[in-house]
Amino acid sequence: MPGRIRAEDVQTVKERSSIEDVVRDHVTLRPAGVGSLKGLCPFHDEKTPSFTVRPAVGSYHCFGCGEGGDVLDFVQKVEHLSFTESVERLAAKVGMELRYDEGGGPRSGGVSLGKRSRLVEAHRVAEEFYTAALLDRARGDARVGRDFLRERGFDSAAVEVFGVGYAPADGDALTRHLLERGFTEDEMTTGGLTGRGSRGLYDRFRGRLVWPIRDTTGDTVGFGARRLFDADRIAAKYLNTSETPIYKKAQVLYGLDLAKKAIAGDRRAVVVEGYTDVMAAHLAGVEGAVATCGTAFGVDHIKILRRIMRDEADHAPARVVFTFDGDAAGQKAAMKAFGEDQRWAAQSFVAVAPDGMDPCELRLARGDAAVKALVDDAAPMFEFAVRTTIRRFDLDTAEGRVQAMKAVAPIIGSIRDTSLRPEYTRTVAGWLGMEVEQVAEAVRRAGRLPTPEEVDARRAPAGTDEVPEPGPGEGGPALPPPDLRDPVVAVERQLLQALVQLPGQFPDSTIESLEPEALTAPAHRAVLDGIRIAAANGHRSRSTAAWVAAVGEAAPAPARPLVAELSVQDLPVRFDAATGLPPRRYLDSLVVGVRDALLGRRIADAMASLRRVENDPVSDRDSVHEHRTTLQALELERVRLRAGTGS
Repeated sequence: MPGRIRAEDVQTVKERSSIEDVVRDHVTLRPAGVGSLKGLCPFHDEKTPSFTVRPAVGSYHCFGCGEGGDVLDFVQKVEHLSFTESVERLAAKVGMELRYDEGGGPRSGGVSLGKRSRLVEAHRVAEEFYTAALLDRARGDARVGRDFLRERGFDSAAVEVFGVGYAPADGDALTRHLLERGFTEDEMTTGGLTGRGSRGLYDRFRGRLVWPIRDTTGDTVGFGARRLFDADRIAAKYLNTSETPIYKKAQVLYGLDLAKKAIAGDRRAVVVEGYTDVMAAHLAGVEGAVATCGTAFGVDHIKILRRIMRDEADHAPARVVFTFDGDAAGQKAAMKAFGEDQRWAAQSFVAVAPDGMDPCELRLARGDAAVKALVDDAAPMFEFAVRTTIRRFDLDTAEGRVQAMKAVAPIIGSIRDTSLRPEYTRTVAGWLGMEVEQVAEAVRRAGRLPTPEEVDARRAPAGTDEVPEPGPGEGGPALPPPDLRDPVVAVERQLLQALVQLPGQFPDSTIESLEPEALTAPAHRAVLDGIRIAAANGHRSRSTAAWVAAVGEAAPAPARPLVAELSVQDLPVRFDAATGLPPRRYLDSLVVGVRDALLGRRIADAMASLRRVENDPVSDRDSVHEHRTTLQALELERVRLRAGTGS
């Protein structure tokens, strides 16, 4: 084992290491007065920069969390290394050979490196081995990997830039190579490069295309691998390095070593979904593209990008663009990203390629310009979230529009730039086909979505799935009680009372023409179902008691108590003393009232549809004309009904 590093060597390493350069591997710095640089602290989450570096003094300090020290302290804390490992890491960067006291010296193989550095070196050697295997024309099995890349528009120059390689299909080619280079079995297994089975060591990746995953300093710390051969169909399509002392998948982003300069300069990060998407984006000129490594985009990834892109609350807004597939999984990922949107000071955008293509497919089909246009024309994250949310509802019904409005109102209320909310409120009102004032009031009432911090604070352990309580009767779900304060519902109620109590006063044609959607209350629609079924089965000719029993039997179980209630509830009208019946005019008015309310709802739906078409830039004149014609026909039908000439 090496002994203690000589004190004079430690001091020399500190003097030769530029604290500014070391910190810039993790934080984008900007001038902050004479001799000072400032950026977002890597040790705590903040919106306004309080992390200060003084290069001339060789020290740093965060006025937010109190962390501070010299270049060695910074490396220890940010990379989670021991003091010795930090000295060795910096010494390797400046090309300095260290001396050790107490007879210590280089380990076997002539390398005087700490544990982390040994693991990093093993990955560097593995990367060289994989790349050489891919480009070796004499290796027949590697041809599949070369063909895979060529079919996606990547040549040998791209392979060299991104370090793509091929893991030989034979089981221990890399293991034997690393042993020959002086690495121990423990180092290879700890680093996740090899595994240990009943027959000894074996390569972790076999018969796969591999991409090196590098940290922000450019050190390779892991690999992502894709299946190539049909014989491996039972294996996972993608396989990534397991968690190791140097690889934490939630804290690395593929391509960040190449992208960080562009991200810092443009103050724009582009998050894509796969390794080939990163390659395609960079080659197309979108050099700020990165991807996660076998895990969802999370809080730690946000912190990394915020530090690099100077995502500061008191600075001009930065941009982060997410590209997602257009399928359900892509929408789910986008909505998850939206849920974390409040963690950014940056403006968030979503880019979805036409026909659901990813950036790699888009580049192949339409060229580099199409990839750049995809990113440049990305829609605001807010807009994507609203459209995705609205898509769940039926906007052709009043209920669907109201529910959609309630769902999107807190999203509008969460827009950080309050000056944009009125304009977005008007835009969303057009999408919904509703009045601006109605949507604005919903936004005011809804407030905003909880911030991620608030969600984290009150998140409780997940419980079991809830099962609806059984309703009355045969165990069906209970129906919500009708709101009789609503005049329309009150008229529905009286019509049902009359139909249940006085079936002979309504011709068959009237009952047949009453559609279930004519009634707004679910409980009322359930009773009407029973009435229509009982009438179709000829039960109206029987006694009133038999009729009521037949309606109750035909209605859904949860509605049966309401049928009994309607059969005995008094109608709010004076009965004729001679006939014992309510006035004919009253009974007809109930039918007309229900039909009139239905037409009113259909007219509102048609007007909303017309507004949406008129607000849709891709709608043509024929579509607008068709919607106007439908609206006019409904309005004419309502006029006739009220005049007593409707059917």
